[in-house]
Formats: sequence, structure tokens, C-alpha cells
Amino acid sequence: MLSHTLKHRGVNVPVANAVFFNGDRVEGSGNPVIERLSDIQKIAEILVSKFGSSINAWVIEAPSFNGPFAVYKELIPSVNKWGEPKSYSSVGFPASTSIISLLSTCLKEWQAKNVILKKQKQSFPVTISGSKLTCSPPRTFILGFSKGGTVLNQLVTELAFSDFKSHANLMQDKEKQTREDFLEIWEENQIIPNSKEAFLHSIAEIHYVDVGLNCAGAYLTDHDLIEKISMRLVEQDGTIRFVLHGTPRQWCDSKRVLIRTEKDKLLQSLEFEAQRSEGKLQVCERFYFADQPLNLQMHFEIIEVLDVS
Repeated sequence: MLSHTLKHRGVNVPVANAVFFNGDRVEGSGNPVIERLSDIQKIAEILVSKFGSSINAWVIEAPSFNGPFAVYKELIPSVNKWGEPKSYSSVGFPASTSIISLLSTCLKEWQAKNVILKKQKQSFPVTISGSKLTCSPPRTFILGFSKGGTVLNQLVTELAFSDFKSHANLMQDKEKQTREDFLEIWEENQIIPNSKEAFLHSIAEIHYVDVGLNCAGAYLTDHDLIEKISMRLVEQDGTIRFVLHGTPRQWCDSKRVLIRTEKDKLLQSLEFEAQRSEGKLQVCERFYFADQPLNLQMHFEIIEVLDVS
């Protein structure tokens, strides 16, 4: 099992799951704003306030740290000892596989403690008609903050090469399933996706939150990946919304101009595919604290002022 620090605010049958990937640690700053917004419990509470009380909020920290540097090695195998990615590859689908394992383990621990009330287990519509079994599982919103954006890049890469199947097609041996079998299989999937395919298929929003690195790879610049996702969305009649959130701390740093260059290139690819997909792929860019000089506090404050509408 991964040794991530994972914080969640309750576990209920949700409309959606918001999964937030945190970045490097900043300790002993002496800044009360930074200290407060470094607290993963506080981040979980903010996510619920942003997306609504009908969502489950999950905050994931890296499985290991090199000093203050987050190292998402299990999710992005190419990262170096500082947690900086050399490349992103879909081979083995490491991020989606690891995330599902982590969330599933956490959920089972809560179930064992009877945190989930029985009356909540069937709050999503289930239809059984002959051999046709359907269910409406929750959507997934993924957010990457600072270096946590590298996990988003890895997930987008995996998404581009995933097999986009409908939720009905993800069910096995449908014709042989009884109502009890079906409900047992879908019980977990009503709260969190129960496979990497279901997880990737459930992603509805992707929020880059003031991401940045001291090297290349803060944003994806391979247009082919975005094109693949766009084409799949058109074929499967799905939608995904990308939102790029940033502050002068990352987008206006003269010492790290590559961040802005990569962001602009990704934005250009997303806007092009948004037009070509006729709205199946959606994108918007939001810039915060634009009239202030860059500083570390705004980098954390963006979490609190984030506009996810």
C-alpha cells in the first residue's frame, strides 16, 4: 500500500469526488497564511466549500519527501530524487492504478468502522432490466497544486491512451449477475471508481492550481495527447473541462520563464481542440493577484480564493 498522507472530509455517497494532489512542503515560514493553507485538513474543508457539501474531498500528499521536496515516484516512475519528472508515459498506467488502490484502501478502512450508513449505500439510481444493468456513479474532479500538477500531467497522459468504455461496458458478465451481485460490485463504485478505467472515465474537471517546477514538465506540451483526448470525447459523447489557475508567483517569474511558456503552449492546444470538438473539451484560464508583486503567500492563497465555477 502506498504511504501517501491522505486526508478526506467524511466518506459519503457523493455527486462527485474532488481529489487534490499537494506539492512540496513549506515549514517554519512564520507566515500564518502559508501555515494555515499547508494544513491538509484545511484544504479538504476548502474543497468542500468550493464544490459543495455533496462531494467527497480527498487530499493526497506524495508518498515520500526528500527534505521539503515531494516525490511522487509510485505515480510518476521517471521522477528524480527531487521529484522532478523526466517524462510522462502511460505504460502501466501507474498514476491511475496507484490512486484507485489508495482510495479503495481508505474507503475500506472507513467501511470497517461503520462510518458509511447503510441508508447511504443505494442513494444513486440503479436500474435492472433483464440483463441490462446500469448505474450513475460520481464524477471526479482532479486538482494539482504546485508540484502536484505533475500528477495531473501523468493522469492526462494516461487518459489519452486509456480505453474509453461506457460504465455499462466496464461491468463483467452482466447477463449472469443477480441484483445482489450487481449492487455488491457497484457499492464501492458509487463512492469511488473501483478500477483505473472507471477512474479515468469519471474525470470531468482538471484543475491546474499554480503549478510550477524548476525544470521542464510543469505543463504538458505534447499536442497529440490533447488531440487524442478530444477525439475520444467526440466519439464517446463525453466532456472534460480544463482550468488553468495561476498567480504571478509562477506565471511571471523572470527566473522561471519556462513555466509560462509551457502554460501558454498547453492553453493553445486546449483552445484549439475545444473548438474542434465543438465544446466536448472545455478550457478556461484564471489569473489571480494580477496587480500584486509575486510572493510565496499568494502561491498558497490561491487555494482559498480558487474559482471553480
